[in-house]
Amino acid sequence: MRPMRPVTAVLCAAALALTAAACGPGDEEAGVDAKPTVAASSPSGPDGIKIPEDWKERLKERGIDLDKWKGGAWKNWKKEDWLREAEDYVNPIIEDLWDPDRMRDARPKPERPVVDPDLGKDQGVTDPAPAPVQAKAVAAPYHRSVPEAGKVFFDGPEGSMVCSATVVKDPANPGKSNLVWTAGHCVHAGAKGGWYRNIAFVPSYNNAGKSQAQLKGASREQVAPYGVWWSDWAQTSDQWIATGGPTGGAGAAYDFAVLHVTPEKGTGKSLEETVGSALPVEFSAPAVPKISKMTATGYPAGAPFDGQKAYQCNDRPGRLSLNQGEPVMYRIGCTMTGGSSGGGWVAAGADGKPALVSNTSIGPAKASWLAGPRLGPEAKGVFDAVSKKFDRR
Repeated sequence: MRPMRPVTAVLCAAALALTAAACGPGDEEAGVDAKPTVAASSPSGPDGIKIPEDWKERLKERGIDLDKWKGGAWKNWKKEDWLREAEDYVNPIIEDLWDPDRMRDARPKPERPVVDPDLGKDQGVTDPAPAPVQAKAVAAPYHRSVPEAGKVFFDGPEGSMVCSATVVKDPANPGKSNLVWTAGHCVHAGAKGGWYRNIAFVPSYNNAGKSQAQLKGASREQVAPYGVWWSDWAQTSDQWIATGGPTGGAGAAYDFAVLHVTPEKGTGKSLEETVGSALPVEFSAPAVPKISKMTATGYPAGAPFDGQKAYQCNDRPGRLSLNQGEPVMYRIGCTMTGGSSGGGWVAAGADGKPALVSNTSIGPAKASWLAGPRLGPEAKGVFDAVSKKFDRR
């Protein structure tokens, strides 16, 4: 996980090194910066891709041939071809690309520790590191206990990668939300990269909680019982896009992203209707001393986990300040590893009911704690922009 503007960093032991806590293949690290993704996908037709005519023209202007893209041109990660700006984002649906084997084999973002001399310096608002809290397996079926939780799959230069995410309510479409909350580094590579590709959300991934061995040969319905939902639009903070990187804490306080999704195979129902639930987002969560407990949910994929099962950590949050002038982050004890990035943190909202108040962003290389952004005006601005874009009223 490692969004910086949404940052997903993982603190490296005594060296004060940070690495992305989110997702990616291999053992190298990849940080992510997030920015708005304007996707052009819609329910696919017989050829597996269906894109509005105006988008086809825009894609042509950017040198993208849809047939070639569908046929594998999306694997071209030449720096000059890696679309970076918000208006460059394209994510056409490619039917059946995310098959059970590809989903099972996707890894957390590669992590490569770097020294961050500012990390952990007490600025008067950093509490002592919390004691490790052992992540506990979520009881299956997941849909019964955490129906809003799921996994985000995407492709980057390093290969197929994974993060975690949460279905959230959309005030513009009550009861029919298609919004998903995750980390910025799970959709955009940050300051020196661009948008990831083939971004898709799978709610209640591996709902039955089967082992990796048991998933070999599993059908798509068993792995993704509520379907595969492609991101046709995404947005993250400007801070993440400008400063997010593969490691370090810069931008972590703004490491969040909102996806609007559409089903790969349409049923006429929204994501919220399909899974039967969505969490409200709390943008004015109380200060740390007033919160007795936060629950983080995710699909950790770094050792000793394998990314196939959902886990949770419950702890009273403390404060973590990475840079003066940036919002203070929440921090909890938790042993979840890479792949859990983007997963939702839930606490009592202003009305006393469960609400999403943060998401997993960074953590130490020796997994003992996680930190997530406190959602404020910047996060609300990103959320409102995506909601307004798809306001059907």
